[in-house]
Amino acid sequence: MKVVAIVGSPRKNGNTEILAEYTLKAIAEEGIETELIPLAGKDIKFCTACMACVEKEQCPIKDDLFPIYQKMKTAEGIILASPVYYGSCTALIKALMERAGYIARHNNNAFSGKVGGPLVIARRAGHNFTVAQLDFWFHILGITVPGSSYWNMAFGREKGEVNKDEEGLRTAWDFGKNMAKTINKLHS
Repeated sequence: MKVVAIVGSPRKNGNTEILAEYTLKAIAEEGIETELIPLAGKDIKFCTACMACVEKEQCPIKDDLFPIYQKMKTAEGIILASPVYYGSCTALIKALMERAGYIARHNNNAFSGKVGGPLVIARRAGHNFTVAQLDFWFHILGITVPGSSYWNMAFGREKGEVNKDEEGLRTAWDFGKNMAKTINKLHS
C-alpha cells in the first residue's frame, strides 16, 4: 500500500513540503509506504479540454504530468498540498487537478475508492477557500476524505515557519493517522 503527497508549491523545501513530509511520516508509522512528489521545477501545463482522454487513458500534452498521474492511479492514497496564492491554490496544483481528474474520471473512475485529502498553508488567510477547493476535487472523483482534529491547514510564510505552528502540525499529523487507519481498514 502506498500514499503519494503531491506538493503544488513552486518553492522547493518550503512550508508546504515540510507539512506534507510531516503528514507522510505519520502515515509511514502505520506501515504504509509513502512518496513525496514536489511539483517545483516540473512542467505541468493546463488542461485544454481536448477530450482525448475520453477515448484513451492518455493526455496528448507533452509535459511531466502523466508519470505523476500513473503514481496517483496506483497509490491507495493521494494528498494534494498547496500554499495559498491570492486566496486560492497554486496554478501548478490546479493544472494537475484538472488534467489528472479528467483522465481518471473518463477511464473507469481510476481514483474512485482511494483515500485522500488536502493540506493547505498560508501566511495569513485564504485557507478555508483553498481547503474547500482541493476538497471538492477529492469528492467529485469518489475519493474518501478522512477528518482530522481541525481543517488541514497551517500557518507560515518564510521557509520553516510552519514548524512554529503547533496546532497546524498536530492537525496534519492527525490527518495522516486517520488516513492510514482508513486505508488499512479498507484493505484488510
